[in-house]
Amino acid sequence: MSQLRIEGLVKGYGPGGAVLRGLDLTVPGGALAAVLGPSGCGKTTLLRVVAGFLRADAGTVSVGGRVLSGPGAQVPPERRRIGIVPQEGALFPHLSVARNVAFGLTGLDRAVRRRRTEDMLELVGLAGYGDRMPHELSGGQQQRVALARALAPEPQLVLLDEPFNALDSALRTGVRADVRAALRATGATAVLVTHDQQEALSTADLVAVVRDGRVAQCGTPEEVYRRPADPWVAGFVGDAVLVPGTVEGGTATTALGPVPLALAERPATPADGTVLLRPEQLCLTEAGTAGPAAARGTVLDVRFHGHDAMVTVEVAGLEAPVAVRAAGPVGVRPGDAVGIRVTGEATVHP
Repeated sequence: MSQLRIEGLVKGYGPGGAVLRGLDLTVPGGALAAVLGPSGCGKTTLLRVVAGFLRADAGTVSVGGRVLSGPGAQVPPERRRIGIVPQEGALFPHLSVARNVAFGLTGLDRAVRRRRTEDMLELVGLAGYGDRMPHELSGGQQQRVALARALAPEPQLVLLDEPFNALDSALRTGVRADVRAALRATGATAVLVTHDQQEALSTADLVAVVRDGRVAQCGTPEEVYRRPADPWVAGFVGDAVLVPGTVEGGTATTALGPVPLALAERPATPADGTVLLRPEQLCLTEAGTAGPAAARGTVLDVRFHGHDAMVTVEVAGLEAPVAVRAAGPVGVRPGDAVGIRVTGEATVHP
């Protein structure tokens, strides 16, 4: 399998300092990894170095055990066996769909190229579209063609540079699912660069959160969401409720009441820390029936999202209000008194 391995990658632009600051990342063969991070953290620079468009200042990049970039080695982009799906497809407007897909199939006879092109279009759900021109396709169809073009030469690695940004939200979900299915069907290793947390969590096998040119945490989507490395990662990957607490044994004492901790989070000695909960772990109750261990607060805001609602509640003893994700109809309004009950286990950070 074509494992991607990046070690100690450093890249800067002039006197402004390094953008990548010793970044390490390993993507198992056949896996789809999402590189997630805020603007300016180095995501696009990382992609360009892996593709060969930029030369790293230090560090190594290897795919399938073959060093592509490192001390004494710099394989040109066209010899790296890497497919690229850029933003908005970037199809050649003067070429048909079939000729776009076949563009990288050099050194093959006409029959083999045609068969490979047809196979790729069928894989991305566009069989029979070969004679159309790019301007005759929707945005989602253009992205599928771009993926077919990237997969046609049978690359070891596919790089996707925020390819769904230009699509509307309803279309984006379907195209993401199709892209993921196509990548799995070919067994290609892939790296998806995105700033969309939900896209990373719902699409990837592995999520690498990048901060200031380094990987702050890398793990499965569930690991990164439920066991974030620190409060910054917690707040960046989804909504987070961060409250101060005193930890002793398997419980943290907080303004929200006693909160049980995951077994791995239990310190040997009592300590103060920041307790992390997710909004879906907080439940609203009637103020008079909250119980002696639950918190009481006042509703500040209610934001309805259709499938659920986010309720912002001010709680005595906390500097910042907390967010409660409530499913179904929410029968509260700003100004209402409510109780808050914590469910599940929390993580804690010093």
